[in-house]
Amino acid sequence: MKQSINRFAVATLTATALSLSLTSAAFAEPTMLAANDTVDKAEQAVSDTWITSKVKSSFIADKNLSALDIKVETNQGVVSLSGVVATDAERDLAVAKAKEVEGVKAVAGDGLKSVE
Repeated sequence: MKQSINRFAVATLTATALSLSLTSAAFAEPTMLAANDTVDKAEQAVSDTWITSKVKSSFIADKNLSALDIKVETNQGVVSLSGVVATDAERDLAVAKAKEVEGVKAVAGDGLKSVE
């Protein structure tokens, strides 16, 4: 009698352990997908921040640009410039400089106005 109870207990524990491992595997996949999506978003944010910093620093390094008057925003590799510059030539230079930065997919300079 004691042996049959022991066998039943072992069988029950084995079945429970197997069902838990299968259950955790079923829940692991959506969790992994969510984690991968979060990592991708974080990498994109870091990349966009890096691009924005590089564009701003290239503006500061160029004496022909009034870098403090130009706002730079980056979203998924697309750089948006806004603010006021002295001339159309300065606006064009800012757009060209932004396009030179590694990782930039496109530059939108519509928000960058010249007083000229």
